[in-house]
Amino acid sequence: MSDTPLLSVRGLTKRFGGLVAVKDIGFDIRPGEILGLIGPNGSGKSTVMKLIMGIERPNAGSIKVDDVEMAGWPPHRIARAGVGIVFQHSRPLHRQTVLEHIKLALLPDSLVKLAADPHVNRRAREIAERVGLSHVMHRHPATLPFADLRRMEMAKAIARDPRVVLVDEPFAGLTAAESEAFSELIRGFRAEGRAVLLVDHNVKSLAALADRVLAMYLGEYVAEGTADEVMRNETVRRVYLGGKIEARERGAEVVSDKPSILQVENVGVLYGKARALDSVSMHVREGEFVSVVGLNGAGKTTLFNAISGLVAYQGTIRYGSRDLKGMSGAAIARGGIVQCPETRELFGDMTVRENLDLGGYHLPDKMRADQLKWLFELFPILESRQAQTARTLSGGEQQMLAIARALMMQPKLLILDEPTLGLAPVILEQLSKAMELMQKTTPITVLLGEQNVTFALPHADRVYVLEHARIVWEGSPSRFEKEMGRGFLEAVPSEPAQVAQAKV
Repeated sequence: MSDTPLLSVRGLTKRFGGLVAVKDIGFDIRPGEILGLIGPNGSGKSTVMKLIMGIERPNAGSIKVDDVEMAGWPPHRIARAGVGIVFQHSRPLHRQTVLEHIKLALLPDSLVKLAADPHVNRRAREIAERVGLSHVMHRHPATLPFADLRRMEMAKAIARDPRVVLVDEPFAGLTAAESEAFSELIRGFRAEGRAVLLVDHNVKSLAALADRVLAMYLGEYVAEGTADEVMRNETVRRVYLGGKIEARERGAEVVSDKPSILQVENVGVLYGKARALDSVSMHVREGEFVSVVGLNGAGKTTLFNAISGLVAYQGTIRYGSRDLKGMSGAAIARGGIVQCPETRELFGDMTVRENLDLGGYHLPDKMRADQLKWLFELFPILESRQAQTARTLSGGEQQMLAIARALMMQPKLLILDEPTLGLAPVILEQLSKAMELMQKTTPITVLLGEQNVTFALPHADRVYVLEHARIVWEGSPSRFEKEMGRGFLEAVPSEPAQVAQAKV
């Protein structure tokens, strides 16, 4: 590996209005080196990649390839200079075959002639074979499985013969076996002496590939070093996990022999051709608090949307003795399963009280008044904000309102999707106290999806770990602390399916 950087970034800054999406980011990537860029949603990772590729123009900073300044160049000029990108989402030409897509990428940037030389056809076939597309190279994109569409994007990048390769979310929507195949292709870039910038939500798969890792949070640099060094960095762990992991067992408050209120069996979900859930099975007992933990992109929201009847799925989901397949989201909510979504979905121009009244519109007046009284005990700030419009609340107050509105429906099973996302520590403490009070004073069953394990564990009776669209671990909070606390952010084993499930 050469000591001279092939890609050098200094002081990269990008503002969107008053929002600073990327602030003073800098790094070097040498030939034959893979740099992994990690961070939670909204950290600025994709913006950095777009700035390098010229899709967005930086407000400040330097981007050099082979010591040539390219900051602010248009994308086509940057591509000609030797930078290629493997996009997460394929936008193919649907009338062209796979082989024709690769040949188009091989053609020079000229319209002098439209017919390809024989060597172009030969080279296109070689690339198709290299990425595993030789058996489908005469098919059209619409007939391909999702993994083959991703391979086609990889083939097009290889055809341009870039010296710097930007790879965006290569593992999203892929099975474990497909992810390993893509890892081999990315290792091939390293072996050929290319500089690779790799961005993915799957921290473990990325860490297993990268020579170095740079962590970002809210647009700023957090840490850089080997994968092991970065994953052990206290700031990185706090960003991903929320701080020190503490488990508090609820003891005998929940009887383990209570019946299952929710049964999920071999559930799979496809978004187009991308697999978002892969044979997921789990159960929730009546009165339990079950936490599903996983990093961004693991499939938590997809799982909850399947339970709530918002996405189509394969497999079986039962609520009590009732099969939920074919039921509408409204019917499922009326039946007792209420989801508080990650995006909150408040009516911004309505007041706090109006949002709450909408949640409890079906209740008799006396019952609605009693429910409001209890919710104001749970979230006292909402009582004083009753006349305030939802959009003028702080992020933490909006989250409290979203949960309170869901509770106005008097759910039997409450699903909370990433309630701590983007909230300050003081708000997390208030939410935690509200969860504790709710557990002590109601029989509500709770299914919580969280990346922040320090919020998810203290309230949980059981924990599931969802990783790369699959359940890879199940156990008590105390066992999570012992068995998974350290490994949650560390490199995956060679065969993820071998991760033991610790059944309770």
